[in-house]
Amino acid sequence: MAVTVLGPAPVDPLAPAPRGVWSGNGVRVRRRRGPHRDHAGTVCTPRFCAQRRGGALTVEHDLTPDELSDELAILLTDELGASGVLRGQPDFELVFTGIVRSTVDGGMPAWSRFYRNSLAALESGRAAFAPVHERAMQLTAGSQVLDLGSCFGFFPLRMSRAGFEVTATDLSAPTMDLLSRVSFQLCRPVRTLACDAAHVPIADGAADTVTALHLLEHLSPAAGDAVLAEALRLARRRVIVAVPFEDEPQACYGHVRRFDVAELVRLGERLSHTHPGVRVTVSEHHGGWLVLDQATKRSRARTPNSPIAPPDSCPMPGTM
Repeated sequence: MAVTVLGPAPVDPLAPAPRGVWSGNGVRVRRRRGPHRDHAGTVCTPRFCAQRRGGALTVEHDLTPDELSDELAILLTDELGASGVLRGQPDFELVFTGIVRSTVDGGMPAWSRFYRNSLAALESGRAAFAPVHERAMQLTAGSQVLDLGSCFGFFPLRMSRAGFEVTATDLSAPTMDLLSRVSFQLCRPVRTLACDAAHVPIADGAADTVTALHLLEHLSPAAGDAVLAEALRLARRRVIVAVPFEDEPQACYGHVRRFDVAELVRLGERLSHTHPGVRVTVSEHHGGWLVLDQATKRSRARTPNSPIAPPDSCPMPGTM
């Protein structure tokens, strides 16, 4: 069973692109220069103009480099989510990628700016997702962390900065390649692994804590159960799961499942039956939390993750 989560679009996020323009898979994004002009047959919002012609989607925007961050997902949803112009998660991901690439010239310079801005917002507490990261960090047991469905990998990067040995995983190989490059440039070492969250090619008990932050809402109940079983296999001590509480699943994010406290309690009860001895805790803090503790601390895996060492040298300031 394979699982897919939100991340950069399934194209090369670092592919060459003309200045101020990015195209991929029928989506063209360009940065507007000059004042906005009304367009016939176009959905215009304060920051975007979007138009479909046949199977092609064109989006124009006026974002600046300082505005590139993970908060872009909220802006896109607020302004274009209900318009119908974005046809599901693939369009959302492609437009997201196109905005980043069309705002700053060059693949790595664009993504580096995006990562720096996003981490600054998260670590200052300004970002909407900051409380989720803080809670997960507080709940983490031990020094080795394995993150499932890492997407851009902001949580692994933050854990690395805090001194943890971190492995980030995601089904998207381009996403993991991008994260690996950025982690080196930021001097925040993170081991990356492109794999299915339900089939991670690492030995049992490979990490003290396994995290799955805002992953299960992307999965069917059966796929979610498979991921939780895999997380329990990999965790020596604890599994930390965080989910959003939504009135309806956000389709543009690829959400297919709705959670509340009662649903998490039911999920915990099922896990207690299928994994005797696992202690289950359900709580609420900026969404829902399911924490699974192993009955006894398991021994370290005989074939543990490759040790993560700081890079021999870090890029000089201003080289990103």
